[in-house]
Amino acid sequence: MTTEISERITVEDIRKLALPLGTKVIVGEGMLNRPVSWTTVIYPNDKIAHKSVQVNEIILLASPETNGARLTTDADIIRWASETSSAAVVLSDTPTPTAIAEAKAYGIPVLQLPPNTRARLVEKAIISLLVDRKVQIERRGTQIYRQLTQISSRNEGMPELINTMARLTNKSIVIQDKRLRILHSSVQPEFVSYWEEVENFLKKLDNLPVEYQDRHRVSEADDSVQMQSLSTPNIARLVAPIITSDIGRGYLSIIGRDTDLDDIDLLVAEHGAAACALEMAKQKAVSDTEKRLRGTFLDRLLIGDVSQQEAVRQGERFEHDMTQTHIAIVLSWHDKSSNAPSNRRLETTINTVINNQRVKALVWQRERENEVLVFHATDPDNPIDASSKLAEIFAAEMQRQYPQHKLAIGLGQPAREISQWRISYRDAVQALELAVRLQTDTPLYIGDLGVYQLILSLSDREKLLEFTERTLGSLIDYDMRQHADLLKTLEAFFACHGNLSQTAEMLIVHRNTLLYRMNRINEIAGIDLNRPETRLALHLALTIRRLLALN
Repeated sequence: MTTEISERITVEDIRKLALPLGTKVIVGEGMLNRPVSWTTVIYPNDKIAHKSVQVNEIILLASPETNGARLTTDADIIRWASETSSAAVVLSDTPTPTAIAEAKAYGIPVLQLPPNTRARLVEKAIISLLVDRKVQIERRGTQIYRQLTQISSRNEGMPELINTMARLTNKSIVIQDKRLRILHSSVQPEFVSYWEEVENFLKKLDNLPVEYQDRHRVSEADDSVQMQSLSTPNIARLVAPIITSDIGRGYLSIIGRDTDLDDIDLLVAEHGAAACALEMAKQKAVSDTEKRLRGTFLDRLLIGDVSQQEAVRQGERFEHDMTQTHIAIVLSWHDKSSNAPSNRRLETTINTVINNQRVKALVWQRERENEVLVFHATDPDNPIDASSKLAEIFAAEMQRQYPQHKLAIGLGQPAREISQWRISYRDAVQALELAVRLQTDTPLYIGDLGVYQLILSLSDREKLLEFTERTLGSLIDYDMRQHADLLKTLEAFFACHGNLSQTAEMLIVHRNTLLYRMNRINEIAGIDLNRPETRLALHLALTIRRLLALN
């Protein structure tokens, strides 16, 4: 993408495209739109009375080259700049209070170069921009890329990258991940009042340029940066995909007034996205290494090869308190075919939920077992309720993202000591296996599954079938002949713990209709549902029938 280039070079253009990165505006932030005609270097031992300058020149006051007497002060330069209608003054050294006061009084922009900057090189860069803007822009792009990549090489992290880009552009900067979640941002004060509206726009996939929406093909896009209007009036952004290994890993946006986005912003967007890609690739490599180390440690823990002392020490490395009460949660797709979402995707979603819920947990994908294991640092007072609630959030999120696929979830017993983690995991796997057999995506806690475990442990299938036929046979036959729902009514009755009002509500029938059905069950099966023994037999028969049908 290219922006419209103006022939008129302003002080702001000079600041962005020619002055060293890190130059500060001391006075006159709002006066940088003045045109610039040329530039002149003045030394403190020069007599400015013998100097002549054009209107709208930038005056560079260099550091003294010798220890000789100073004939010209920074305050003298400010006054002289005003008299000669200069565009701005750029100082090599820190301005004196008198100079600052004079600049404010005369309305002269004053900028300060970074320490140890050579004024003659700055003069050369300014003249290069005035003579050949295109060449200077290319040179500036190289400088920006070098500065941004050095931030990554010094391990200063993504926040420093964002802050540097914000200083270079004076614009708002946003970094998003591949799912458009905002990772980092720097917001200019003028945008604070409607920033929520801006963020809502950025988070919608349909609002990305069409070429960027498929992250697996974004590297094929013709433009590495695109300009796009936002829903907020007069606000636009330069957006660039962050690409590593030919796959989009996120997006960089530079946001400002639609009339203010310029060449320097374009350069920062292009090179900033490349620098962010390096940072993301580095962070992913570190994360993958930590995952492998954590997985190896937890695998050892599950086979009983880790002492309490070592577990606590390793937990400190992972910033996780191993002494808390934990519950194992095991997750696996019912459908193990290639059509099912990957376990890596499952692991990523689980980590996202954990971060959003602000809970502490250790998560790792166990490839050989084809599962994702979570050890949740649960509430010590109500461990089962707390972990069950988290598991239900897992299930709801996966159902939202993948409504065509069922997720089996099993929870183990609370482990209050490191030695009990193995037991909690073993129990969670048993609960997971039952969830698979029952074809349910409701998280199952091992402590609630005693009857199911007993039934599954019985090896005489014929006797189980005989018991089921004897108890439910007449009702099954009636449902088949009359296309009735007596078995479904019984299932709902037991699911609601015998509460008739709740059962009627679940079945979406009138209470009188339910009472009629319950009476028909008594008549057809020749039973009395008011007897506890009869209810137990029916409930067991329904459970056995479901298990045998699915096993």
